[in-house]
Amino acid sequence: MGKPYSLDLRQRVVAAIEGGMSRNRAAKQFGVAISTAIGWMKRVEETGSVAPGQMGGHKPKAVSGEHAVWLSQRIEDGDFTIRGLVAELAGRGLKVDYHSVWDFVHAEKLSFKKKRGGWRTGSTRGRAAASPVGKISKSRRS
Repeated sequence: MGKPYSLDLRQRVVAAIEGGMSRNRAAKQFGVAISTAIGWMKRVEETGSVAPGQMGGHKPKAVSGEHAVWLSQRIEDGDFTIRGLVAELAGRGLKVDYHSVWDFVHAEKLSFKKKRGGWRTGSTRGRAAASPVGKISKSRRS
């Protein structure tokens, strides 16, 4: 994400336009886009200032309050799928997406895995060695 233009440049462009220069001409003279000069003038008319607005910031969690309490209890009560939880929350009046519910479950450390990850690919140390091929029972044909 880029940075906002300096306050000094904004003030000079606005002063030139208010001094009688066209927005198009002022934009070319100061090296900014025409839409930028138009936007700054619109901002001056609406707010009285050319200062940039806030960029970024904190976005509150989608699942919070009583819905978070209910969701925690629901997860501890039994088996669940993330898509199922999304549908249940929609039934309770909270429209959220799959990722929001996954973030909540992950942050609360409420997920459950049936098997330890990678148990088949681990080393053979500590496990009994596989039986040699010679110890396999003979076929019944002989």
